[in-house]
Amino acid sequence: MGGSRQAGHDKADPLNPELVVHELSKRLPDNAILTTDAGSVANWWARHLRLRPGMAASLAGNLATMGPGTPYAISAKLAHPGRPVIALVGDGVFQMNGLAEMITVKRYKDRLSDGPLIFCVFNNEDLNQVTWEQRAMGGEPKFEGSQYIPDVPYAEFANLLGLTGIRCDDPAKIGQAWDRALAASTPVVLEVVVDKDIPPVPPHIKTMMAKKTAKAVLKDPDRVSIAKKGAKQKMHEFTESIKSVGGRSSEDGEE
Repeated sequence: MGGSRQAGHDKADPLNPELVVHELSKRLPDNAILTTDAGSVANWWARHLRLRPGMAASLAGNLATMGPGTPYAISAKLAHPGRPVIALVGDGVFQMNGLAEMITVKRYKDRLSDGPLIFCVFNNEDLNQVTWEQRAMGGEPKFEGSQYIPDVPYAEFANLLGLTGIRCDDPAKIGQAWDRALAASTPVVLEVVVDKDIPPVPPHIKTMMAKKTAKAVLKDPDRVSIAKKGAKQKMHEFTESIKSVGGRSSEDGEE
């Protein structure tokens, strides 16, 4: 867990997606309902959220279906109007159905405004999970033709609908952004502009995946940024693993 906390504070351009979830985790209200979607956001959701008894969580599941995170959250709020509901979704899925679902939120705004209802959109202009899968599993660099998605003003769109739109691209202000979202009197779209080059790879990557990722990164237009951020992240995880093994050895010795 210590490695995850440190990784969230690594430098990013502009926001580290891990920091976004880390700052939310510290502020999670009791009995919150959380949802997420397919994509790299699910990695950060699973790695950094610390759920407590009484909370509930839903995600896309083994099929990695894109699009359920936003309607899950709307349905949860309609079913449990007094409970805080927070959805973490990527910009790809939000363009697929989330923007249209905000019109649903406007339609039922009176029924959805009893306590927090927050849609946190990770804006990185990339279908990020597939981009990294192509690197790790296929050894191929990012293919802009299929992976790039346009920058959309998600927070401004929410404001146009009479909802609360908040945009954050400053790591020093992400905590304040969450505080404002959690205190809002209407449903919120919190748009966070995050770094697409932070690798959502598992803590223990297989050798073949590591080789293919390295091969892909060498040909990638963002190779310098990816290499620096990826190496730093894996070093933190390695250090924490060593500490963990050392701690267990000490405990064994005391026994």
